[in-house]
Amino acid sequence: MGLLTALRLNMTNIADPNARHGDRYQAALEMAEYADRSGFTAVSAEEHHLAATGWLPSPLILAAAVAGRTRKVRISINALIVPLYDPIRLAEDVAVLDNITQGRFSFVAGMGYRPEEYHAAGKDWLRRGVLMDHCLSVLLQAWRDEPFEYQGKRIDVTPKPHTRPHPIVFVGGMTPAAARRAARFGLPFSPPMPMPDLVAVYEQELLRHGKTGFAYYPENGSTVTLLHADPDEAWSRYGGFIMTEVAEYSAWRRAGVPRPNETPATSVADLRRLNSVEILTPAQLIDQIRSGRTEVVVNPLVGGLPIDDGWASLQLLVDDVLPQVNRASA
Repeated sequence: MGLLTALRLNMTNIADPNARHGDRYQAALEMAEYADRSGFTAVSAEEHHLAATGWLPSPLILAAAVAGRTRKVRISINALIVPLYDPIRLAEDVAVLDNITQGRFSFVAGMGYRPEEYHAAGKDWLRRGVLMDHCLSVLLQAWRDEPFEYQGKRIDVTPKPHTRPHPIVFVGGMTPAAARRAARFGLPFSPPMPMPDLVAVYEQELLRHGKTGFAYYPENGSTVTLLHADPDEAWSRYGGFIMTEVAEYSAWRRAGVPRPNETPATSVADLRRLNSVEILTPAQLIDQIRSGRTEVVVNPLVGGLPIDDGWASLQLLVDDVLPQVNRASA
């Protein structure tokens, strides 16, 4: 397997309600186009609502915009909070995206972990598991060629997707219930980090239901990489921006709801030690890849990081790292 490279566009900004986001969205589309030309594997987005940083609330719209600017790169949403959606409308939107991208689009179906997001969408937090199952069931029926029974009437959702039998959907989560749900629907399972015990539950449930599937998780969990010629200098300049995103994410923690990168950092020094975000020189990253690292996820707009600095990090990967990796592979 070659090196997997992903551009993460979660669109976090400084935590200021008066912050402007237009230039950052334009930069995100330009970065996606650049990543596509540079041979990246994927461009990823994710969904959160009511965030002080403006954390991306409309990943399907961003995915469509990215699709219009790219030709080869995969486009993924990790994760889409499916219980917040009307299932028929979601089936239509995903089918259109699947046709636009000719099968390059996929998403991880997640339930989320913030009751306030459910409140804002008019959904019942206490029924999130039922809502999740209902939405997945409707999606899989809506994408079939034949009509199906929905709320007492037969309907036929169009257009049909490009990908057969349906667009690529993973079920995400960090609990046995999530693993069992993925197996029950015959969908691939995507925990956010290596979790062998959950994968074992998933595989046992697949056998029990007579279904086939697979599990996929990121090699390095949710680690995000930035590149700079001098990591110490970069941490002094970028640490506050990175901390803005991490602090907001940590504030959403709920007892009994597991999430990746749960250990909160109270300072930039803590954050650097935890290694959920790493700043490396190109030479350090090349050494890691030569030693067997297979995935690199970059987030050049993290937490309001200035656009020019984000571009500089991204270009170091494309200009100084990928040519070395490609030569070695050849």
